[in-house]
Amino acid sequence: MQLTPKITQILNHLERIQPFNPQDSLDGARKYLETMSLQLSGKKESVAMIEELEIQRESHQIPVRIYRPNGKDIQNSSAIIYIHGGWFIAGGYETHDAVVRKLANKTGSVIIFVDYRLAPEHPFPAGLNDSLDSIKWVIENAESLGIDPDKIGIIGDSAGAALATAVSTQIGKHLKFQVLIYPAVDNQLNSKSWETYENGPVLNKQGGIEAWDWYLPKEEKDNALAIPVLIKDFKETPPTLIILAEHDPLLDDGKQLSENMKNAGVTLTTSLYKDMVHGFMHMGEILEEVQSAIGEMAVFAHRNLNSVEEKV
Repeated sequence: MQLTPKITQILNHLERIQPFNPQDSLDGARKYLETMSLQLSGKKESVAMIEELEIQRESHQIPVRIYRPNGKDIQNSSAIIYIHGGWFIAGGYETHDAVVRKLANKTGSVIIFVDYRLAPEHPFPAGLNDSLDSIKWVIENAESLGIDPDKIGIIGDSAGAALATAVSTQIGKHLKFQVLIYPAVDNQLNSKSWETYENGPVLNKQGGIEAWDWYLPKEEKDNALAIPVLIKDFKETPPTLIILAEHDPLLDDGKQLSENMKNAGVTLTTSLYKDMVHGFMHMGEILEEVQSAIGEMAVFAHRNLNSVEEKV
């Protein structure tokens, strides 16, 4: 494994991160992601406005944060739903704040960040249901939100990309595109890239096993909506961009998902970021590839949001 000096610098930094007073491995994982994001994401861009709302459900509320980009009219805007990563057990507003601000300004779209329920307190399908319910809510309330309901896309990273993949098979006819960033779509953790990167960088196999055990009830172990590499029906899936990182244990799982989508006839672009590691989107303080990926996503979003083609 040949790592660039910048990646080596980042990994050395990550080794020194000590989560503050972790109560257990779950608390440690959550604090580690928060600390990594805070220390490596770089300066946060200003946006025109940030609003926080709660979507009312029968038994709970789904918090959402709405980012409005600089220099855009608030009415009839395109929108992107963002589903965050964190092994289904971690992550939230602050871990992804820097990335989402960049995306809002670069795409010119309103970004709606879904703070879905996390495992193990809320195992599958809680996070998936929150993601689905949030998108339906956005569509139903598009006018009051200043959003064009015909110009909505979805972006997910890691575990969030798994949720986005499942979401788009269910309500993809309402979405103009999806972007999946280093997707975590298989619970087997037995690919060649997992063998190569079992102990990292960034992710490790033991942490992955633990996270999937927390997330996935035994009775759901064959549910393709929980394990998207098992999905066969992509009829509703919109045009898709998959972003992969070279030195990532999830690389082969992402490639397999890409192959499955391609074989099913999904309009697909796959982009491999050479030398990158899992989670590189949180490393904008040091890596210029973060801005390159933001740019690639923005071009893909613009092309599909402005498409007048009808989906067959």
